Amino acid sequence: MKCPYCGYEDSKVIDSRPNDEKIKRRRECTKCGGRFTTYEVVEVPLLMVEKRSGGFEQFDKSKLIKGIFTAIKKRPVTKNQVEAIADYVENYCADHLKTTIKSKEIGEIVLEQLRGIDPVAYIRFASVYEDFTDIDSFVAAISEFEKTDVIS
Repeated sequence: MKCPYCGYEDSKVIDSRPNDEKIKRRRECTKCGGRFTTYEVVEVPLLMVEKRSGGFEQFDKSKLIKGIFTAIKKRPVTKNQVEAIADYVENYCADHLKTTIKSKEIGEIVLEQLRGIDPVAYIRFASVYEDFTDIDSFVAAISEFEKTDVIS
């Protein structure tokens, strides 16, 4: 870390403490004795979502949360549960060192999480995610849900 006063490249940390989502460090130049503050933040790699159309867009956690909230409307699912699902998607990508993920994969992860929380929210989310076009699609999804739910 270069000293802002003399430009010397060596400094020592005098004090370090967390500050919001960053770490605040007080430093002292080992040459001139000047003191200055630096902030350290974790750099999160950019996560891109590959859309069904083949295009890409940056992952937007708030957009995912909004989509899940649409599916859970008037259901006994809490805001914390929805945020936990969105966090799970982000953590999944980080744990697997992913920089791109298909929207289909995000949908499957969300469905997997909703399955254990609320069956109606699961079907609602599936209807949008899988683009149901008729009643038979709903019946098939409900039958599949019931069949796999009995097995597990």
